[in-house]
Amino acid sequence: MRYNYCPKCGNKLIAKQAGDDGDVPFCEECQEYWFDSFASCVIVLVYNEFQEVVLSRQGYISDTYASFTSGFMSPGETAEETAVREVKEEIGLDVQNLEYAGTYWFGAREQLLHGFIAYSPKCELNLSQEVDDAKWISVLDAPKYMFPESPGNAAYGIYRKYLKKLQI
Repeated sequence: MRYNYCPKCGNKLIAKQAGDDGDVPFCEECQEYWFDSFASCVIVLVYNEFQEVVLSRQGYISDTYASFTSGFMSPGETAEETAVREVKEEIGLDVQNLEYAGTYWFGAREQLLHGFIAYSPKCELNLSQEVDDAKWISVLDAPKYMFPESPGNAAYGIYRKYLKKLQI
């Protein structure tokens, strides 16, 4: 998000040089720069001992395609804490062996996604109200159900890292 007005006083911001960052929105009243901001989210590939992964579908996003568990970070929360919380909230699993799988920029929504790969023994999924469907899918069949690969689709980057981990 690019600031046009000061969040503190409401005055119109001007562009002002801020060192190596170039022109940055600046409030002359508060004498403060307002750097662009964006949402930080997590996306988690959860796998089990049978080389299956959980794919979830949320109808408000798509009626057709599924992805890995994801969600927004809350202030004061680390990406790791968010990953564990979102998996527990959305699909009812406690994860183990949480591994960082990189960051991915989703420009269409101005979001920075922190990717993770995590293990959970196969068990029944307990879905939250915001998840319309979720199921364990063979890792090799997962792309048949996932959003099509495109720039900004972090799921495929994480999926490829998992395949590499499996040496597939």
